Amino acid sequence: MLVILDWDGTVCNSEARIVGCMLRAAARVGLPALSPGAVSNIIGLGLPEAVATLFPEAVDKDRQALKQFYSEEWMAARVEPLPLFDGVLDTLDALLCQGHQLAVATGKSRRGLSREFEEHGMEHLFIASRCADETASKPDPLMLSELLAEVDCGVDDAVMVGDTTYDLAMAAAIGMPAVGVSYGAHCPSRLRECNPQAIIDEFSGLLGWPPLSS
Repeated sequence: MLVILDWDGTVCNSEARIVGCMLRAAARVGLPALSPGAVSNIIGLGLPEAVATLFPEAVDKDRQALKQFYSEEWMAARVEPLPLFDGVLDTLDALLCQGHQLAVATGKSRRGLSREFEEHGMEHLFIASRCADETASKPDPLMLSELLAEVDCGVDDAVMVGDTTYDLAMAAAIGMPAVGVSYGAHCPSRLRECNPQAIIDEFSGLLGWPPLSS
């Protein structure tokens, strides 16, 4: 089976840094103050879509400045690599040993994902990946369709794993099975609205989901 993973909030514990960087960037532009929860809600979207969702009435100049300042804040915060969630590496190794393939579908930019791959030495684990600046942002399912085509995999032979409704909704849009994780940006009650096949409380729970454990 092809296991397609979201990155932020599913594989990598990055929510606090994303929220802090966006709050500081918005303050630099002089935009209205945001709540941390509002920023958490947009994790998973591409940066332009996230900015438009957070500030739908902002003029284009302010949106462009916000994107630039967010990128600057993100780079300034990169004192050390962001941590992976517990059990990620062992679980990925186990899935590969069982004959499954791994891919990434993320709201990050290609440059951002490449940095994460390099910092954690993980690129070799994944057969393919798609980033929001290369295709349509979640919840549009285009990145999933592109991954399936690249790997030559049928939709029934893949699963999307993510922590937000954006992840689960794009899977549902093309009839792909999906598994939610409860420890990320969106709470389990929101994830259940998308009817995932399962919601797991830790990453290693993937190994107990029947289609991956059989």
